[in-house]
Amino acid sequence: MQKHRSLFYMFFVVCFFVSACRGITATPEVEITETLATELTPIDLQTGYGVKGAWIELYFTDPVDPFSSQGTGGVDVPLVAAIEAARLSIDVAAYSLTLNSVRNALLNAHDRGVTVRMVMESTNMDTSDVEILLEAGVPIVGDEQDGLMHNKFMVIDKAEIWLGSMNFTDSGAYDDNNNLMRIRSTRFAENYTKEFEEMFLDGHFGEITRSETPHPTLTIDSTRVDNFFSPDDGALSQIASVLNGAEESIHFLTFSFTTNELGDIVREKAEAGLTVRGVMDEEQVSSNQGTEYDPFKQAELDVRIDGIEGQMHHKVFIVDESIVIVGSYNFSRAAEERNDENLLIIYNEAIAQQFMLEFQRVWEVTHE
Repeated sequence: MQKHRSLFYMFFVVCFFVSACRGITATPEVEITETLATELTPIDLQTGYGVKGAWIELYFTDPVDPFSSQGTGGVDVPLVAAIEAARLSIDVAAYSLTLNSVRNALLNAHDRGVTVRMVMESTNMDTSDVEILLEAGVPIVGDEQDGLMHNKFMVIDKAEIWLGSMNFTDSGAYDDNNNLMRIRSTRFAENYTKEFEEMFLDGHFGEITRSETPHPTLTIDSTRVDNFFSPDDGALSQIASVLNGAEESIHFLTFSFTTNELGDIVREKAEAGLTVRGVMDEEQVSSNQGTEYDPFKQAELDVRIDGIEGQMHHKVFIVDESIVIVGSYNFSRAAEERNDENLLIIYNEAIAQQFMLEFQRVWEVTHE
């Protein structure tokens, strides 16, 4: 075995110097590893779409599917399975909770001795589901702030995170366009546990939070993932930097888009000849003051209004079809300055292509 290994290393060194002499740049090992690490395979769902890889599962709701009206078999099914598999702890940051399947799974976890803790947006705590959890002894802390506790994430056994744009509600799982991700990484979980405990233990919500993310940039199986929390980490500047670096295209699916700085960058990139397409939520376009939709249309950008009865609730940018900006963070001043939010920037072409497929699905159900 040692002899074979030595011959392999000699062969590698010879190939490297031959390539250098010919003026050819050797392919970095990370690129080879990344190609292997980004293989995604489908997950079968009755309602919705799913794929999985070595460290990530990615789900999209499908409100136009006739089965969605039944409220079963959707993206909450794998989430519930993960809750049911928890052995030690579940930390939940929920803007809202009305999804019975998730409520029951949390109750069952609590009953079998799993430590279940929650933080919520105070104005959404007057529901029967929340009352049932409280009566069972699940501790729930409200934010009691003018801003919103707008996160939608769970940390399970301090080893995996569930997050995305989907509120843990019936409408979030079945009526609206949403994304939900499962990421297995203990260091990534450490980020979210730190953020959760700032709220749950210290009562630090909104503008009084501190920027103490342990691992703002991680490499998970050769994929770079940047992780930010609002309002303490300055997420807006990070998003702006990625958009400014776009070279070929920007696609976006945005529930609320009122941030002038980001709107300016998108228009500048379109003027520079990049492909720019977007879908925005109809209700938000008609009700938001300062929406970027009208300036986009005036600039003749290819931007459309969603065509479903529910909400187009994504908060997504896809840059050069290889970088994804995703999370609970709406592209608004409130998300940047007042709300508790989380944001990921994922540098992975295979994952970006899944979001491009979702973009196309949403795009096909739109109007001008």
